[in-house]
Amino acid sequence: MPDTSFLPQHIEAYALRITEEEPPLLARLRRDTHLKALYPRMLSSVVVGRLMAMLSRLMRPRRILEVGTYTGYSALCLAEGLAPEGRLITLELNPELQHISQPYFREAGREHQIEQRLGDALQLIPQLNESLDLVFIDADKGSYPAYYDMLLPKMRQGGLLLADNVLWSGKVT
Repeated sequence: MPDTSFLPQHIEAYALRITEEEPPLLARLRRDTHLKALYPRMLSSVVVGRLMAMLSRLMRPRRILEVGTYTGYSALCLAEGLAPEGRLITLELNPELQHISQPYFREAGREHQIEQRLGDALQLIPQLNESLDLVFIDADKGSYPAYYDMLLPKMRQGGLLLADNVLWSGKVT
């Protein structure tokens, strides 16, 4: 198991052991990310992905926003809980990653529910005019306070905001 956590390896191994198995499509996307993308360590871990999927399934959100698509792994995890009429908007700065994410969105049968918008999230977020049920922030760590301030007013009452890497290598970012 690669060292992608600040947790001791035996705790990471335990968490993986008790976590729902990674679906085959996501396992292939994980492999493709390691083969085709720079900085594959940016990919969410299996444990984090399964946690996000579980939270989404519990909520059955109609509107999800993801800030930072990377190769689409976390978007697909979050989409597992989308209501049938639901929509997930994912924001990504780097257009070169679409060649990885888009085929997986199609293969998962989610291309009609996942909309990828390219550009700087700080400029794209103000353009969103819908109430959000679930938000996942996994982008430029220095902009987290700005993302939070911009997104909180767009959240519905009882919505859930998740922020990845708040403890980066054991330090608060």
